[in-house]
Amino acid sequence: MPTHFARALAGAACALLAGAAPAQPVFTDSEIKIILSHGPWPALAPADPSNRVSGKADAIELGTRLFFDQRLSASGALSCSSCHVPERNWSDNLTRGVGMSEVDRNTPTLMNLAARRWYGWDGASDSLWSQSLRPILDPRELAATPRHVAQLVREDEQLACRYRKAFGAPPSASDDEAVFVDVGKALGAFQETLISGRTPFDRFRDALAKAERPPRETYSEPAQRGLKIFIGKGGCTACHSGPNFSGGEFFATGLSQFAPRGQPDPGRQAGIRQLMESRFNLLGRYNDDRTGTSAARTREASLEKASFGEFKVPSLRNLILTAPYGRDGGAETLAEVVRHYAALDPVRLHAKDGRPAKPLNLTPREQTDLVVFLESLSTFSNPWRPDDGGQCY
Repeated sequence: MPTHFARALAGAACALLAGAAPAQPVFTDSEIKIILSHGPWPALAPADPSNRVSGKADAIELGTRLFFDQRLSASGALSCSSCHVPERNWSDNLTRGVGMSEVDRNTPTLMNLAARRWYGWDGASDSLWSQSLRPILDPRELAATPRHVAQLVREDEQLACRYRKAFGAPPSASDDEAVFVDVGKALGAFQETLISGRTPFDRFRDALAKAERPPRETYSEPAQRGLKIFIGKGGCTACHSGPNFSGGEFFATGLSQFAPRGQPDPGRQAGIRQLMESRFNLLGRYNDDRTGTSAARTREASLEKASFGEFKVPSLRNLILTAPYGRDGGAETLAEVVRHYAALDPVRLHAKDGRPAKPLNLTPREQTDLVVFLESLSTFSNPWRPDDGGQCY
């Protein structure tokens, strides 16, 4: 990035100081490089090689119907959308999710899940389609069985028709599990389409990419100061990297430590075990990627040196819409989250050598600026619109 833009910003800052106004933040070339790494947005994701119907319109249509179908549950009263509510950024704004009963963890958003490495707070699933199967079987959530799901698809004329169009053949009359897995793949195809809109940060970032001066009215100075803290003093990009503001890996930060009733939650440690035991993982027979490339990370998962209580780093996009925060929903506001991290040492947070941590000690103003920046990663525009798809023939 040319230095002339940094100089232009510096000149603008001097002019503001002359007028007794707050100084506009100035970004160095190295800082601009980091900012640019958080885009462009939306980030295009390739089709999932493990899912043969990934990206196919017929599968997306089937998955959409299934997602909102309460008959998918054993009780006939719950659907995927009971916890992942479109109007709530595909979450539920509850401390912990509630299906047939309350679960141990907060309901994560379904936005921007395409092409992730791991799914779930503990990464117990290695594909979006296998993660989609887990809540259907969980007795605390939809509490269904493969047979229940397969019979629903076979016996409902519209679902059976859409299944045939999506997968090229009618649902198997004898293999319940194969039909069940295909339901997960249709659900995965639908969820891949859920992408959040562009935000004030994205417009600011794109102006930097063009070496333009972003209009002040579109991105406030507190947001810019918070951005400077985010990429610098705060050390936030160590975890929240890339266009989706998440590296997709696992860390123990102390924000979420205990499951309900005070029991410790092992997080990634247990997730690895569940992943390797699952017959729906990418090492199993339901992976449609015959090259085996998509299973490479799964093969290595058993060798991970996961510490107790590590959880997946969530995306920060549309964060303002997904309160409460943390794996257990223990933080009600962004300000509370920032206060927590303000007491941590970003360099020592993930170190393994035992040296003591030094608090970050963000000032109250710095904490406020950081909250304003985090709010700039959200948009209230929901690009998804329901589409019945009409009758299937």
